Amino acid sequence: MKTYKPTTQSRRSMTTVTYRGVLSTSEPYKPLTKGFRRGSGRNSFGRITSQHRGGGHKRAFRDIDFVYDKMDIPAKVQTIEYDPNRSGFIGLVSYADGAKRYVLLPKSMKVGDKFIVSVSAPLEVGNRTSLKSIPVGTFVYNIELKPRAGAKLVRSAGNYAQVVAHDGGYTSIKLPSSEVRKVVDSCFASIGEVSNDEYRLVKIGKAGRARHMGSRPKTRAKARNPVDHPYGGGEGAQPRGTRRPKTKQGKTTGGHKTRSPKKYSNVHIVSRRVVRKKK
Repeated sequence: MKTYKPTTQSRRSMTTVTYRGVLSTSEPYKPLTKGFRRGSGRNSFGRITSQHRGGGHKRAFRDIDFVYDKMDIPAKVQTIEYDPNRSGFIGLVSYADGAKRYVLLPKSMKVGDKFIVSVSAPLEVGNRTSLKSIPVGTFVYNIELKPRAGAKLVRSAGNYAQVVAHDGGYTSIKLPSSEVRKVVDSCFASIGEVSNDEYRLVKIGKAGRARHMGSRPKTRAKARNPVDHPYGGGEGAQPRGTRRPKTKQGKTTGGHKTRSPKKYSNVHIVSRRVVRKKK
C-alpha cells in the first residue's frame, strides 16, 4: 500500500494501491474498448434504485472475456492493466492463433506468463479447467454456474473459493461468503486467487476522491423530513420511532431475510453463509 505525508487531515489517512511495478501500461487496447453510459443507480425505467450514485470520472468499458471459448489454445499475457470498472487487475492476452482478449488475472501472474483453457490443463495458477479435474483443497476463481455460460462467481479483487468435495456429478465449493454450494462438475473454473488483494485495504481519505469514484453525498435518515424517510422529522435528535429498521421505501431491513424461500437454486446450497457482526 502507498501512504502519504500528512500535509492535510484527509491526506493523513489516505492510502492507495501501489501500481508501480505491478501494471505494465496505462493505456487500454483500443479494439477491445468502447464507450458506455453509466446507470448512476437507475433501473431500466430510469428510476433511482441505488441511492447516492452519480457523476464520477468518465470511463471506457473494457470487453472482458469471461466465457473463455478458446479451448486448447495456449495464451500469453502481454500486459497487466488497471480497469476502472472492476477491482481486480486485467490483462491483455494473445492466443497462439493470433486472437487477443482481455481476461481477469490471478495473483502472482506476470507479463510473459502463459496459461491454457482445457479439460486436461495442468494444475497451475491461471490455467482453466473443469471442476471435476480440480482436486479438493484447491483455490479457484471465475467459476461458472452453468457449463459454457461464462464465469459468474468469485471475480472480485483478492477473492477465491475452495473446492471441498466431489459427489454425484457435482462439486461442492466454499465461497468467500462461507456458503458451501454445489456446482455441476463439468463447469469450468480458473485456478488461483483474483489479483489486487490489497484493494480492500484502501482508505479513500477525502470526499472529493469518493466523488471521482461516482459516490454522491449521503444524508442521514433521521436528519431528513418526514416526507423523505420513515425516520425523518422531529425537533432535535429523535429515535427512529419504528419497531424494526426500514429503508426509505419502508421495507424491513437489518436481519430480515430477503432471499426468496422458493428460489430455484436453493437446492444447490449445502450450507448457508455465516452472518457475522461487523466490528
